[in-house]
Amino acid sequence: MIYRAEEVRERFARRGLFFDPKVEEVVRGILEAVRAEGDAALDRFSLDLDGHPVEEIPKRAWRQAYEDLDEALRDALETAKERIEAFYREEAKGGFLKADAAGVLGQLVRPLARVGVYVPGGSAPLLSSLLMSVIPAKVAGVGEVIVASPPRVHPGVLAAAWVAGADRLFAMGGAQAIAALAYGTARVPRVDKIVGPGNAYVVAAKRQVYGVVGLDGLAGPTETMLVADGSASPKLLAADLLAQAEHGPDSEPWLLSPDRALLERVEAELYRQLQDLPRAEMARKALERGGLVLTQDLEEALALANLYAPEHLCLALADPLPWLGKVQNAGGVFLGEGSPEALGDYIAGPSHVMPTSGTARFQGGLAVRDFLKVIPVIGLGEKAVRELSAKGAVLARAEGLEGHARSLDLRQ
Repeated sequence: MIYRAEEVRERFARRGLFFDPKVEEVVRGILEAVRAEGDAALDRFSLDLDGHPVEEIPKRAWRQAYEDLDEALRDALETAKERIEAFYREEAKGGFLKADAAGVLGQLVRPLARVGVYVPGGSAPLLSSLLMSVIPAKVAGVGEVIVASPPRVHPGVLAAAWVAGADRLFAMGGAQAIAALAYGTARVPRVDKIVGPGNAYVVAAKRQVYGVVGLDGLAGPTETMLVADGSASPKLLAADLLAQAEHGPDSEPWLLSPDRALLERVEAELYRQLQDLPRAEMARKALERGGLVLTQDLEEALALANLYAPEHLCLALADPLPWLGKVQNAGGVFLGEGSPEALGDYIAGPSHVMPTSGTARFQGGLAVRDFLKVIPVIGLGEKAVRELSAKGAVLARAEGLEGHARSLDLRQ
């Protein structure tokens, strides 16, 4: 179905993360039990929900899984690692110290001590999600990276853990895994931050433990938005929409274009390509959540894209670079139909862990900075202290904080 721009504008404007009260209640019970009972509750929930007790999988099993892979998959994993690592080594990580007559001001930048990476199980083994989360953490210098993935852990995930350089891996999933990482148990160490996508229960658990640990964000269903002009290939556009649609029935694939003829050709191409797609039923449902949108021009298409704030924004334009400056809200931008989102999912370089559900309005994709903390440093000389204390005391009294003011009065 082809929508007009005015038919979707209000829907795009109201996007956000919403939580199911029933899921929240179930998750709250799991978190409280694991916090109170530790490993006993963790094993109980794992057996009930996953049919398998929690176990730590030793590194020798990771290496064996890696060695058992066919050569092409091993090579692809290694190439992905090299590109992801190279991309994040370009990101600035240093702090600064500035000394002048007034004294010293600066920032210390320190990596987090321990991070938990959640890797979903589900209908597809997301070994790529492990690479995309663990490698930026290792580049940042995180002391220990612990992976959690539902049992039984797919051999591809074990091999990816070996390639990415993770430190420990536990076969545990769901809200109980998030609880173990957040609160710690006798077997599972408490982490400082949890990253990675998951189902509704995992996302609810992450939201409820925020403050006990840090988070990368709260991931909703995956989404992509293509903005195309008449130069784009209907076959490639349809393939890119279906690549996103096959993630699940709640995915949202969108195509925006001022060219009605292009949209009609893409609609026909979608029908044709769906015929032999293995996950066709899932993709059909996702396409019903997204759609094709006719805009007045490319300016309106970009305005709608910024309103929607997509996880993935693909500019399938004859000359995409001049339009890049108009992008305000997106998890990641893919320039030209030759740079499909599917490459970003696996091997282009940047992490595919990106903000969803409109959170790209205030949040970016996973990066080295997500694994660093900034510590301000203040060391003022006597003259600067005397001069600044008088003005600082004025501000303190304006706030009604006399104790602060008197502390500064003593420095004048």
